[in-house]
Amino acid sequence: MKIFIITLFPEMFEGPFAHSMIWKAQDKKLADIKLVNLRDYGIGPRKTVDDTPYGGGAGMVLRVEPIFAAVESIKEDEPDAKVLLMTPRGKQFVQKDAQQLSKEKAIILLCGHYEGFDERIMSLVDHEISMGDFVLTGGEIPAMAVVDSIVRLIPGVLGDETSAHDESFSHGLLEYPQYTRPDEWRGEKVPNELKSGHHAEIAKWRKAQSVEKTKQNRPELLDF
Repeated sequence: MKIFIITLFPEMFEGPFAHSMIWKAQDKKLADIKLVNLRDYGIGPRKTVDDTPYGGGAGMVLRVEPIFAAVESIKEDEPDAKVLLMTPRGKQFVQKDAQQLSKEKAIILLCGHYEGFDERIMSLVDHEISMGDFVLTGGEIPAMAVVDSIVRLIPGVLGDETSAHDESFSHGLLEYPQYTRPDEWRGEKVPNELKSGHHAEIAKWRKAQSVEKTKQNRPELLDF
């Protein structure tokens, strides 16, 4: 998969993308991540990318021309790339979205900043993505989260392909509790079901625990 991230702060991605599964995916040539500095497509000698909003208001708005130039430059080689806009007014990103996007050959992530974008960029956008009902300074951190959630689902990235299958939200429930050695720690023991070797009983216990954990932390997921 080819992933292009259009941002004013490409240096923010250097640390997170140099470790763990994202690094592994790039090292194995399963993902090709390119950081595109929006400033390179700025206007005039000062490479201007923003301006004051029509109608007044605080802050600055990212101009339409640099964004079009950056996206169109990428699409010369990747015409079918999906464009994802990181914005708090978007649809909340969920695991099903990550699963669908992991099947794409190329995606472009637009990271907003300041007071947002000129609305006319929306003709470029396929999906508006929000991390939740809160506002961040820019779209860089949401873009990191989206890329991580997508890349780890690309076949061959995770060491055990069943790992993603059993995770939270993969079946509409939160993941069941996990245990490892020691058998007892400060009075708390590993549940007997997990040590029984009886696969049906283990599956039954895990399902019940998933339902209970979901009921406690995300009861709205059970409203069906």
